[in-house]
Amino acid sequence: MAHSSSQAKKATASGWIGSALEYYDFFIYAQAAALIFPQIFFPSMDPKMAIIASLATYGVGYLARPVGAVVLGHWGDTRGRKNVLLLCMFLMGISTMAVGLLPTYHDIGIIAPIILVLLRLVQGFAVAGEISGASSMIMEHAPFGRRGYFASFTLQGVQAGQVLAAAVFLPLAYFMPSEAFNEWGWRIPFLLSAFVLVAGFIIRREVHETPAFVKEEKQDKIARSPVKEAFKYSWKHMVLVMFMALMNVIPVVATVFGAAYAVQPAYGIGFDKSVYLWIPVVGNIVAVLVIPFVGNLSDKIGRRPTMIAGCLGSGLLAFGYLYAISIQNVPLAFCASILMWGMVYQGYNAVFPSFFPELFNTRYRVSAMAIAQNIGTMFTAMLPAVFAAIAPPGSENIWLVVGGSAFFITCICALAAYVAPETHRLAMEDLGNPNAKPMDKDTYEATRKGSLNTAATQ
Repeated sequence: MAHSSSQAKKATASGWIGSALEYYDFFIYAQAAALIFPQIFFPSMDPKMAIIASLATYGVGYLARPVGAVVLGHWGDTRGRKNVLLLCMFLMGISTMAVGLLPTYHDIGIIAPIILVLLRLVQGFAVAGEISGASSMIMEHAPFGRRGYFASFTLQGVQAGQVLAAAVFLPLAYFMPSEAFNEWGWRIPFLLSAFVLVAGFIIRREVHETPAFVKEEKQDKIARSPVKEAFKYSWKHMVLVMFMALMNVIPVVATVFGAAYAVQPAYGIGFDKSVYLWIPVVGNIVAVLVIPFVGNLSDKIGRRPTMIAGCLGSGLLAFGYLYAISIQNVPLAFCASILMWGMVYQGYNAVFPSFFPELFNTRYRVSAMAIAQNIGTMFTAMLPAVFAAIAPPGSENIWLVVGGSAFFITCICALAAYVAPETHRLAMEDLGNPNAKPMDKDTYEATRKGSLNTAATQ
C-alpha cells in the first residue's frame, strides 16, 4: 500500500512531539518521587520508610495502566488513533498540573499523600494509551520497509521528554536554595504542563487518521469489541509482549531507584541532586541520537536480533551502573549510564514501537498492544519500592542485589523476543496473521524500494 510521504512525516512529528510532551509530565513525577516527595509528603515516617512510600506512589500510577489500556485501547480501535491520543494528553496534562497545586503533608496532613496517589492513578490511566496509539499511528502511516525507522521516533520523543523533565529540574535544583526548592520550587515543572497541554493539542489536531484505520472504517470493519478479539485471536502474542515489556526495569534502575540510591541521605552515597540529575540527562541525549539508527537497523536485519541484544546487554550493564554509584564515582556513573541507558537499551527501546503493533491486526492493534504492554510495565511498577525493600539503606552489596534482579528480568525479556515471530518483512495486510509468511530478501528489497519511490512522488 502506498503511503503519502508528507503524511508519514506529519504523523511521525505528531507522535514525536506528543510523546515528548506527555512523557515530560510522567517523568517529572518520577524525579520528584525520588528526590523531593519523601520529605514533603511523608515527613512523619522514618526516612527509610519515607523513601519506600514515595517510590511506591510512583509505582501506583502503573497499577491504573491496565485499566487505561482497556478503555483507551478500545477508544483507539473504534474511534481512531488521533482521537485517543488527544484524550490521553488532556488527562495527563490536567492531572500533572493538579500535582503542582497540591498542598503538602504539612498543610493538610494525611489527605495530601492520598490525593497524590489519586492523581498518580489518573496519570497512569492516561499514559496507558499513549505509546500504543502513537506507535500504531506512525507505523500505519510509514512506507513499507521503513516502519522500524519511522516508529522509532515515538520513543525518541519519550527520551526527549525525559531530557526536558530533567532539564527543568536541573537549574532549579542548582540555583535555588534547598529550602526554597523543597517548599515551592518543585511545583514549577508541574505547573508548566499548562504549556505542554496547549502545544500538544495544537500539534496533534493537525494530523490525519491512518490509512489502515480509514480503510477499516470505510469497509465497515471496525471491531465492536477489539479487546475481546485481541484476547481471542492474539493472546499468545499478547503474552510475549507482556514479558518483553518487563524491560521497563532498565528505566526503573536508571531514573528512579538509581536516583534514590544516589541522592537520598539514608543510603549515604551523597550525590548532589544537581550532579546526579545530569547522569540520566546525558544518557537520554545519547539515546535521542541513537534511536533512529537502531530503528533503521531493525528494518534491515529484523526486530528480534536488535531486541535480544538490547535486553541482554543493558541487563549486564545495570551491574556497572549501580556499582559506579556505590563507589561514588561520578565519571564512571556517567559512562555506565551512556552505555546502558543511552546506547545498548535502545536495541529494545527503539524497536518495540514497530515490533509490538506489527504483531497484531489493525482491528484490535491499539487494544492488544496497550493491554499487553501495560500489564508488563505494571509488574515493573513496584520495583523501585521492591528494590528499596530487598536492598534497604545500610545493607551490603546493594548494587549486586539490585543489578542481579534486573539482569534476571532482562533475560526473561530476551527469551520472549526470541520466541516471537519476525515481522519486518510482512506486508501491512499480513500483520497479525499467524499464518503469514515473510517475504524473501529479494522480494522485500524490491517492495521496499517501490514503496519508497511511490511515496517520494506523492
